[in-house]
Amino acid sequence: MSEIPGDLKFQKSHEWARVEDAGQIRIGISDHAQGLLGDLVYVELPNVGDRVEAGNGCAVVESVKAASDVYAPVSGEVVAVNEALADKPETINEDAYGDGWLFVVKADNTEELDALLGPDDYAELIESDES
Repeated sequence: MSEIPGDLKFQKSHEWARVEDAGQIRIGISDHAQGLLGDLVYVELPNVGDRVEAGNGCAVVESVKAASDVYAPVSGEVVAVNEALADKPETINEDAYGDGWLFVVKADNTEELDALLGPDDYAELIESDES
């Protein structure tokens, strides 16, 4: 299993959220999730200016095995998307917590992050999934 960065929060559906400057939250899918999906071949991201709601689907990642919805960990306005993924979706497989990020949200309420799992709790979730 890969190392889970300590500065991330996770949803049970395997999205991660990293708090950045001014209430902006960078969002991606976990290394565990990309491993389960296999080689990613397509990513559909929200548009800059779109509103996302915590817990609702807002993006899609598609692999040779399956398509999977990506759920927003926080509500807010999309202020950036990782356009490089359109040409190279496999970046998520190579660097899920770095260059493989999906989009950035300006959060309406950063307290929504309190409902997410910390790195240790997420690691326990993964282990219980695998047993």
